[in-house]
Amino acid sequence: MPFNREFHAPACGRTGFSSRTSRVARDEARRSRLTKQILLHNRIYITLWRSGMDVIREGGIGFLGSRLKRLGERMQAGAARVTADAGLPVQPAHMAFLAALDGDAQTIGQLVQAVGISQPGVTRSVGQLVELGLVRSEQGEDQRQRTISLTPEGAAVLARARVHVWPPVEDAVRALLGKDADAFMAQITMLETALAETPLEVLAAQSSQPILVVREYTDSLAHHFADINAEWINEMFHLEAADQLVLDNPRKHIIDAGGTILFVEARGLGIVGAGALQPSHDGGLELTKMGVRSSARGLKAGEFLLAALIERAQSMKGDPLYLLTNARCSAAVHLYEKLGFRHDAEIMARYGSRYERCNVAMRYPIAG
Repeated sequence: MPFNREFHAPACGRTGFSSRTSRVARDEARRSRLTKQILLHNRIYITLWRSGMDVIREGGIGFLGSRLKRLGERMQAGAARVTADAGLPVQPAHMAFLAALDGDAQTIGQLVQAVGISQPGVTRSVGQLVELGLVRSEQGEDQRQRTISLTPEGAAVLARARVHVWPPVEDAVRALLGKDADAFMAQITMLETALAETPLEVLAAQSSQPILVVREYTDSLAHHFADINAEWINEMFHLEAADQLVLDNPRKHIIDAGGTILFVEARGLGIVGAGALQPSHDGGLELTKMGVRSSARGLKAGEFLLAALIERAQSMKGDPLYLLTNARCSAAVHLYEKLGFRHDAEIMARYGSRYERCNVAMRYPIAG
């Protein structure tokens, strides 16, 4: 016998049979919707698993909130089907409210504390339960507040949920978690307690992990050196033979020749910039092949990398420390000027013919 019949009298003018029939039809329709939702959730998850393109999972611990939300939606969908099969007219999200109201009336504020969700969310759920006839909302002693309490029908729903819904759902969750069930729940409790003490945004602001770090050259990073420089050169000019020679074999033409290549890595983005110090035949040191990926502009990765290259150059004792560029690279020229490079006609005369595109030559003053 459907549970609704136990506490809903037939509407005036209708027979008990017709009322029962309509309730059965509604229950069947609800179960059908829930089944479709569960199948959809499962289909999406299986598709992600098979494709190997699960962005949320691959996002790691930083996507924990999204991953738990997705997991919660799948578990709630399954629990909703168990609830519907038990003939109960509620959603899994309502269960906590029914349990909080068991034996005692509560204000909205008290329910917020008991359930731990926002006041709008509590108000919305209470309104749904009032419409279902499972709770009543009455004016309290304090005229500014209303008290919420279970109706007899609500108490009956709660009793059946304790018997027909909660135990099988708990068994299912334990089956999913296996021997680690209790440890998992303890970890969830610890996370909830920690967040209550210090919100996530406060902890994020306290993060001491640097956004940008310098990486030394390894052959495994050589392709980044080529890709980053090819990107900006082709965007503004074209790759010349002198460019291609170095980009094709940076170890031979820079590292083995006594030079240095540094990379800048942005947390969460990987390698976003590269630059080199290439010895000249006369003892000079050219700052060359420096660029930052367009996707990382705005992070000040270029300034961070340039400062690291200048510091490294000073320890290498090359003189002069110079660079060759083009006036069209106005943002780069401004950055060079900001960190101490000066336009120099002698540098242009000595080295400027190396590239067709060169019409700006600059020197960094080495402390003597």
